[in-house]
Amino acid sequence: MSLAPDAAHSFTPVSVDRPLMVLLVDDQAFVAETIRRQLLSESDIQFHYCADPADAIGAAEKVGPTIVLLDLVMPDIDGLTLCRFFRAHPATRDLPIIMLSSTEDAPVKAQAFAAGANDYLVKLPDQVELVARLRYHSGAYINKLQRDEAYRALRASQVKLEELNMELLQLANLDGLTGLANRRFFNERYSEEWARAARKKTIVSLIMLDVDRFKLFNDSRGHLEGDDCLKQVARAIKQTVRRPGDLVARYGGEEFIAVLPETDSGGATHVAEIMRAAVENLAIPHEASGAGARVTISLGVASTVPSPGTDPNGLIQLADHCLYQAKNQGRNRVKTTTLSKEDSDPNPPDQAP
Repeated sequence: MSLAPDAAHSFTPVSVDRPLMVLLVDDQAFVAETIRRQLLSESDIQFHYCADPADAIGAAEKVGPTIVLLDLVMPDIDGLTLCRFFRAHPATRDLPIIMLSSTEDAPVKAQAFAAGANDYLVKLPDQVELVARLRYHSGAYINKLQRDEAYRALRASQVKLEELNMELLQLANLDGLTGLANRRFFNERYSEEWARAARKKTIVSLIMLDVDRFKLFNDSRGHLEGDDCLKQVARAIKQTVRRPGDLVARYGGEEFIAVLPETDSGGATHVAEIMRAAVENLAIPHEASGAGARVTISLGVASTVPSPGTDPNGLIQLADHCLYQAKNQGRNRVKTTTLSKEDSDPNPPDQAP
């Protein structure tokens, strides 16, 4: 097998609940047998032997050791080179490695630690020292795995909580019937857009609309069909507004409102006409409508360039005024006006149903 790092390699990670697993990589079988015998009485320590260093990383991927005993001198691939391969491989880079050598020479020890070894033992070590080192380094490795596992679980919980919070926030901002923004969210966004337009000296437009003679529709068709009608109207008007900054909301009952930042009176009137036609084309029967025996909407459009510190409600009142002018003039139509800096808040006339 190739010893080069390969992220695609599968790896059987050690379970934090399983016994310690020792992987010995040594070309001398008598060393393996001696260490195996030293560990026989340790019921919580399992032993796996790999005689060919070329198979070492594959063996580690397969058995999932908690520690590696690595012979320093082996044919073809020496222990220092193999240790570097372990450290470079994504599946084995964190495994503790104890280098086994027949020498206590300080420069050799330094080379082993520089290659990535965690410890160094002169072979053959006595049983007490060997078991103590194995337990110490395996314990540290398992503790790291437990911390990593706990962190991943915590992070997954945090992500899930963030998703739930986002869902709750979205639900809090949506009208339960139509799925449009609700009035509270509209008020927040509209205040922000008004302040932004005042700072930038840009125009902002509102479209106020409601379903013509909706009470008669409810009375004749029933509330279930009335709710379905509002859902269809909401979908139709929402599809006409495509810019990310635009917002359509249910204002209350059968009344809807849209804020169109940086849209002049002509542009807003064009959008309103598209909304009107889209609802009429739904062809929802409404014999009592007086406007073609189908559900229609009336719309009021108001536009202005806000001045800093002015009340945004003035434009809402003006759009509402235009809406009821549209109703009084026959319904199923759009009325438009512009609020200048000198205009005061409008006083709407008697409202038509």
